[in-house]
Amino acid sequence: MSDLADQIEATGADLARAREMIARRVIGQSAVVDLSLTALLCGGHALLVGAPGLAKTRLVEALGTVMGLNSNRVQFTPDLMPSDILGAEVLETGQDGSRTFKFIEGPIFCQLLMADEINRASPRTQSALLQAMQEKQVSIAGERRDLEKPFHVLATQNPIEQEGTYPLPEAQLDRFLVQIDVNYPDRDAEREIMLATTGTAEAEAEPVFDAARLMDVQHLVRQMPVGESVVELILDLVRAARPDSEEADAQVKGAVSWGPGPRAAQALMMAVRARALMDGRYAPSASDVAALAHPVLIHRMALSFAARAEGQTLDNLIAGLVTRIAGQDIAA
Repeated sequence: MSDLADQIEATGADLARAREMIARRVIGQSAVVDLSLTALLCGGHALLVGAPGLAKTRLVEALGTVMGLNSNRVQFTPDLMPSDILGAEVLETGQDGSRTFKFIEGPIFCQLLMADEINRASPRTQSALLQAMQEKQVSIAGERRDLEKPFHVLATQNPIEQEGTYPLPEAQLDRFLVQIDVNYPDRDAEREIMLATTGTAEAEAEPVFDAARLMDVQHLVRQMPVGESVVELILDLVRAARPDSEEADAQVKGAVSWGPGPRAAQALMMAVRARALMDGRYAPSASDVAALAHPVLIHRMALSFAARAEGQTLDNLIAGLVTRIAGQDIAA
């Protein structure tokens, strides 16, 4: 146990340095940075939702540098084909006239893939990511090919301009560990951004981790103990968010058309451990569950037509769930 505690302390110090490096490039978005790191520490994927110009691309670039990951970026457009992401076999003619098929790897063969404006691509292209995100491998020309380890997808969506977009199906949304809402910075942060990015030079981030070290930390996250009260709280929260469950919250039954599945409980279990690790704590608490409920549940639930007509929102619904179910534990 003492060895585990030493590892947690050392990793907490490294993560504090990583946050500091990312903050050189991404100013005024500490909550977004922490949630993005949470996804990486859990070995998962994240969906960043925000208006243009809020440093989503810069964040992914900074994460790749600081975490020592080989990263690629794909701009999703309506004419993007699955082979543009996965790669394809091409027929090559040798000097002796012989012909052989050669596989050309697509941008998905990396450790950190940025899928920019993912909802602009067709469902066929979106589905090309499904196997990769879940199984960390792809099937091309009948052959399975493993992706690099670790493999993470950070996808972005613009919530404003929805014309010409293809909403992500529930099956793919569920494969994102968290949805991260990227909001506008406050006045002081925006002033700092303006001054820091319009001069002759900008601060650069430096590597803190590498791929092997990140995988060690991901294993450490899985080793962290979780108290029985936190386990029960996660189950209470997730099961209360399902409208067809016997344990469904009264407000949920009439307002939600479909709720989170078991993968939500798994995601919350991993995320609370990662949050505790980043704070240098040895085990997660009820406050971690409350803090991460929204990013874990928001994309795994849908309001009914009647609830939308009444002006209800998932943000308020999840906040109410957390207050009713986790409020006493947090107070304690």
